[in-house]
Amino acid sequence: MPDSRLRRLRPSQLAPTRLAQSPWLRAGLLAVAVGLAVYGLASQWTQVHAALAKLSAYDVAGAALSVIAGLGAMLLAWRALLADLGSPLPLPAAIRVMFVGQLGKYVPGAVWAVAAQVELARDYDVPRRRSATASLVSMATTLVVGLIAAGIMLPLTSAHAARHYWWVLAITPFAVACLYPKIIEFGLNLVLRVLRKPPLEELVSAAGMARALAWTTFGWLCFGLHAWFLISVFAGKSPHVFALSLGGYALAWAVGFLIIFFPGGIGPREIAFIAVLAPVMSSASALVVALASRVVMTIGDLFWAGIGLLIGRVRGSHVPAAAPDKQPSTAQGPRP
Repeated sequence: MPDSRLRRLRPSQLAPTRLAQSPWLRAGLLAVAVGLAVYGLASQWTQVHAALAKLSAYDVAGAALSVIAGLGAMLLAWRALLADLGSPLPLPAAIRVMFVGQLGKYVPGAVWAVAAQVELARDYDVPRRRSATASLVSMATTLVVGLIAAGIMLPLTSAHAARHYWWVLAITPFAVACLYPKIIEFGLNLVLRVLRKPPLEELVSAAGMARALAWTTFGWLCFGLHAWFLISVFAGKSPHVFALSLGGYALAWAVGFLIIFFPGGIGPREIAFIAVLAPVMSSASALVVALASRVVMTIGDLFWAGIGLLIGRVRGSHVPAAAPDKQPSTAQGPRP
């Protein structure tokens, strides 16, 4: 883990399934995904090489900058939720907590990123249950907005993807309903109850959710733009292609997110993305786009995590002692 405070975390407390607790099985699943990607590259190397040659530095740089902007918007959405719950963080602190903690998503298992963010937030006197609430609601909001984007865009641009991933698109109406704060609270508390964890600390207000949704929507538009920079090389630069890029990447991200046993969605996201792109470009070109997207998304994660680590080094030994967790008061003042 990237921060010494995270050594306290015990997998037995965090991993919710036997699969998540089995390093051999997780490694095997990841090896299969990587092996399929390598096989795809090797079996179509001539076409892949030609497709790679079409990607200019401008396209890759535009995709990377779009990813960095999108991740920044997701940071502001999470920060808005945490402030609404009563723990506003300065921007540098929020960057450190979210993005250094988010490196945990590359560790197999569904909860490492949230656990890491919770521990890092303790450096800033944020109660664990409050930071966990903000992180879980932020993840749910990101997923819901992504599903809505896929559900709206893909039927208009790719019937092929709609047929193959109907099970993701079918829950779009339910996802829209889940934007209501009370429903998000009920759903997350139900999951926590199944995992035998305490319920959420308190409910995010409608105003706080609106701010988070606005930033999350902007973030998804940036993610769609990153995919457009890569896809437009092969499919043109029309508005139709942008709609396909946004919907296709949102669907691929949702598939990778929901199949939790692959760290960072590696494998399922790329397979879903290639399936979406199959009607508009060759399989070799689609493979190049999927792999290039993974590379620039990782660059974005590392860029922000690097800033977070630098912030941590600058703070050095000036980390305040974390206050003990407190139960929410029944006589709280107005929300920030």
